[in-house]
Amino acid sequence: MSEELKEKANEVKAISIELIKKLKELSGVGLTDAKQALVEAKGDFDKALDAMRKKGLTKAEKRGDRETREGLIETYVHDGRLGAIVEVNCETSFVAKTDEFKDLAHKIAMQIASMNPAYVSINDVPEDIMAKKRKEFEDNFHGPENMKDQIINGQLKKAFSDKVLLEQPYILNEDLTVADFLKEAIAKMGENITVRQFKRLELGVTE
Repeated sequence: MSEELKEKANEVKAISIELIKKLKELSGVGLTDAKQALVEAKGDFDKALDAMRKKGLTKAEKRGDRETREGLIETYVHDGRLGAIVEVNCETSFVAKTDEFKDLAHKIAMQIASMNPAYVSINDVPEDIMAKKRKEFEDNFHGPENMKDQIINGQLKKAFSDKVLLEQPYILNEDLTVADFLKEAIAKMGENITVRQFKRLELGVTE
């Protein structure tokens, strides 16, 4: 056996089945793909997860058009002064009853209470508000015309990111947006998951 083959064999042996299973669960890919990613990353779990996340999220996006008619209402209250209630949906009552799904919904409620979004997605921003902001960007645009729509759409997304739940940085991992967090959950649970509506309450504050 050549030195190169020996080295590869040693790398495979050094990767535990527990690590492979952990990567599989987090990324939503199969055991073989998870093992291969760890071998290519020379056992570096974070590097392998970063590589496999793209595959996991791709699978999640394919589930994104499935109807979500089940789910639950979850609440979060902080110190009796601040709270949120949210409706999180999935495809089946079986998943809706799992501790994993309940924990996800609770974390979304925490996000809402903490970050005070106004809308679930960028598509929920009222047309008049969006049109006004778009015109502002168009009036001040100085880039290449063939990139105008793409650039302005990016500017709009960034402009509303603090008010749109799915675009906000996820409070428990700011390397992810809330949308990324949901996609990872979709990949892991194998069902489409959506946030339908929410309400945030703060003691003494009215809309």
